[in-house]
Amino acid sequence: MKLWSTDSDPDGRVELFTVGNDYLLDQELVVYDCRASIAHAKMLGKIGILTSDEVGSLMKELQAITELAEQGEFEIHPDQEDCHTAIEEHLTKQLGDLGKKIHTGRSRNDQVVTALRLYYRDQLNSIIDLVNAFGAALNAFVKKYGKIEIPGFTHTRKAMPTSISTWARAFSDAMIENVERVEHVLSLIDKSPLGAGAGYGVPLDIDRNFTAEELEFSRVQENPLATQNTRGKYETDILHACSQVLFDLNKMGTDLIWYSAPEYGFFSLPEKLCTGSSIMPQKKNPDIFELVRAKYHQVTGWLNQIQRITSNLTSGYHRDLQLTKEPVMRGVKTTQECLEIMTYAVENLGVSESRCTEAMTEDLFATEQAYKLVKKGMPFRDAYRTVSKNFRGT
Repeated sequence: MKLWSTDSDPDGRVELFTVGNDYLLDQELVVYDCRASIAHAKMLGKIGILTSDEVGSLMKELQAITELAEQGEFEIHPDQEDCHTAIEEHLTKQLGDLGKKIHTGRSRNDQVVTALRLYYRDQLNSIIDLVNAFGAALNAFVKKYGKIEIPGFTHTRKAMPTSISTWARAFSDAMIENVERVEHVLSLIDKSPLGAGAGYGVPLDIDRNFTAEELEFSRVQENPLATQNTRGKYETDILHACSQVLFDLNKMGTDLIWYSAPEYGFFSLPEKLCTGSSIMPQKKNPDIFELVRAKYHQVTGWLNQIQRITSNLTSGYHRDLQLTKEPVMRGVKTTQECLEIMTYAVENLGVSESRCTEAMTEDLFATEQAYKLVKKGMPFRDAYRTVSKNFRGT
């Protein structure tokens, strides 16, 4: 029986349409809903709604569900809609009427938001770990090849001398900023929504601070309506942070496609990083970088999707918000996958010092020549024009 069921149910076609693929997506949330339910059960015991034995029985069974979910053995059926119903039905089947008591003092609305925030927290912390690992791989690459000079480009034309160190550290510096962005989002969502009910509180003297501490939130989201009004906003913040990580990976991937092309050959890609052609036997294609480049646009597309879904809604919960779950889940997973493959790529990337040296042609030093004249007392604009004649013939 669904959490919202009464004496009548909608047409089967309506049920199928409204459930969508939530029952599949919610496999990711089972462990988080159980974690929140354990905290909630302990709180209900603290305020005298449940006995200590009842709390113990619920905690034991919720931990059993967690273990089943971690082993991929806890199934959510389409007619259950989501993990919340599946968990409550399991508790009721195993514990009888006690299982029906777990929903006391909460709504599916704050239950969903709590599970999602716990999920977001874990996923964002995973992204921080992966960003740091990627930065470490870049630093190791710099240590090995950083002193080698390469051309710097503007307008995709040679501009001035630079080095592999400068190039690679531009991305490792960006990763430091990206960690700060993700940490900022973590601080925004670090508020417990549990106990907000459907957005208007519950007519029961519950202890929201207790559950916040149990779930390791730094504070309670005091305004119950804000727990619903921030849905979509926090998801947008998460995907924006992800998109900034992927913005940098997009640019780096494009650089690596270009720099590893035979026409440049600054970097070399081992066979294990490349794919081939079904018709051209000589091809070594940089597919991973092309896909990373494209996945940035996927994530910005999901970001835009959430912004559009959640705009023009009045305050409070709307079923539209159900459709924000999948874009965020896809976005964080895509970001994690891209960081993992780019870290692997950097760890296996080679450098051709001879090709880099060959590319350091005289025109790259034109600005340096102009400044040598400046140091001798010539005005910069005159020095600029003098040197330009050597390269532009004007």
